[in-house]
Amino acid sequence: METILFKTISGLFYLIGLISRNTAVKIADFLGGVWFVVDKRHRDVALENLTHVFGSEKSAVEIRKLARRIFRNLILIIFEIGWLLRLKEKEFSKYFHVNGLHYLKNAHKKGKGVLVLTGHMGNWELMSMAAAMLGYPMSAIYRPMDFKPLDLFFINLRGRYGTTLYPKKNAMRPILRGLKKGELIGILLDQNTNVQSGVFVDFFNRKACTNKGLALIALGTDTPVVPLFLLREEDGYRVEIGPEVPVIRTGDKEKDIITSTRQYNRVIEDVICRYPDQWFWVHRRWKTQIPSSQQV
Repeated sequence: METILFKTISGLFYLIGLISRNTAVKIADFLGGVWFVVDKRHRDVALENLTHVFGSEKSAVEIRKLARRIFRNLILIIFEIGWLLRLKEKEFSKYFHVNGLHYLKNAHKKGKGVLVLTGHMGNWELMSMAAAMLGYPMSAIYRPMDFKPLDLFFINLRGRYGTTLYPKKNAMRPILRGLKKGELIGILLDQNTNVQSGVFVDFFNRKACTNKGLALIALGTDTPVVPLFLLREEDGYRVEIGPEVPVIRTGDKEKDIITSTRQYNRVIEDVICRYPDQWFWVHRRWKTQIPSSQQV
């Protein structure tokens, strides 16, 4: 049964990929508007998050319009995955524009692998494909989906471009092995986590529990950390690669983890501010609160 469902899902995405970009945008605009209206839970989360970040500079009407575009853009991801299935390697440069490739090249030359700092911006599902097309296949940490046929579809999709997937549970050892082999390891750092896995650092002037794994690995291995985001533009997509984020070492490990993680959050904040409708605002980023025992 799982095989049948997997093939059905694959077929549906292939058919979706036949729809032109202009038509897809119109469909996504309509479906995104419907989703925005009927899904009160995610709409309220998005509006609350947007108001916190942009409430001092945008009106309630502007924030609501921005939220609708966010829902539209999330729908677009489905169409873009369909297009990805049909994209030929020779067409890559036609649709994908690359900024800052030298940052990635210079970091990779150090021979320690590269930790790719990224987040749920634009279409993150296209990111590993873009990296592979540039000659740098990317490995990534992932959480298996509950619906197995869909999980299998995405595993196969990412595997088409040489992406190695490390299940989130017990991922540290294979990550370290991968870095020793010179791999790029993609880490999405913009999601809420639990107190055991994270540290509380500012994210848009509000304490957010942020996974400390990236800082731990960077400090422990001296692996370069390079930001990489795949952003949607009018004429295609932009692979934006930023300068290496320096490793902070003061001799105080706990302090260095917090300082480094705050640096990473600043990088993500900057991209969000430039492309506010392309982040995953429907996520409860500030859900985990500082325990009373840690409050000053």
